[in-house]
Amino acid sequence: MTRNGRRPPTIFELADTALFEPGLTSAAVDLLGAGATVSTMEIDAPVAGRALVVVVDDRTAHGGEDSLGPLVTELLTEAGFLVDASVSVQADEVEIRNALNTAVIGGVDLVISVGGTGMSPRDVTPEATSQVLDRELPGISEALRASGRVAGSLDAGLSRGLAGVSGSTLVVNLPGTRAAVRDGMATLGPLASKAIGELSGLVE
Repeated sequence: MTRNGRRPPTIFELADTALFEPGLTSAAVDLLGAGATVSTMEIDAPVAGRALVVVVDDRTAHGGEDSLGPLVTELLTEAGFLVDASVSVQADEVEIRNALNTAVIGGVDLVISVGGTGMSPRDVTPEATSQVLDRELPGISEALRASGRVAGSLDAGLSRGLAGVSGSTLVVNLPGTRAAVRDGMATLGPLASKAIGELSGLVE
């Protein structure tokens, strides 16, 4: 179910590229780049909307085990989202930006990135995200940091993660730990529903 009553194609239904299944457009493949890995999801029809997960981690992008993508997917599914895919990219500003842009082009309602929000030189997710956003929603990112601090995470106060809108897609950065993901998703749920509802014109 979508804003116009019809489900738009996922980014994997849009074309004929053999790199991913069932396929990305050539433009989308160019956006993601060769360093990205993608796993598709088979889930029932969405209640809350469509989502895509971007895991920012060098090891995972090179074929290592992904412990965060499946967790975010599970939590999104429990919240009623149809998750198009979990995409793993390297901690590279261009790759992150391209993955986020691809999700927006694909028409998802929500894209969540995980990882790369700290202070190290490789933590460039906020910089990449800022290039994608049309408008920031600082209330969401502030709520995520506040809930993390209340939960006892000192790292939450050091997260530089952003949240905002790109076109009609809500984009949110989460830190790259399982605890931060669980706490962040619990806080994000009602905020994301409200934001997506307003973006789709369902909330007055």
